[in-house]
Amino acid sequence: MHTTHRDTDRLRGVLADAAEPLTAREILRALEDHGETGFESPHQIATVLGRWADRGVVTVHTGQPYRYQLDG
Repeated sequence: MHTTHRDTDRLRGVLADAAEPLTAREILRALEDHGETGFESPHQIATVLGRWADRGVVTVHTGQPYRYQLDG
């Protein structure tokens, strides 16, 4: 899957607006509710967020299921 700049901006927007850490499924649902996603599955979102975590952009709260929170 190729992630566009537009997709990452929308993903970042959902995380920025969240009052608490979200699961990849919750993030996908929020994007779909606004008709704003090129993502096809929570797995794709989790993959992108895992890369962001490696760069220090998001915090991953490990547990079942993983939850993601935008840093800073």
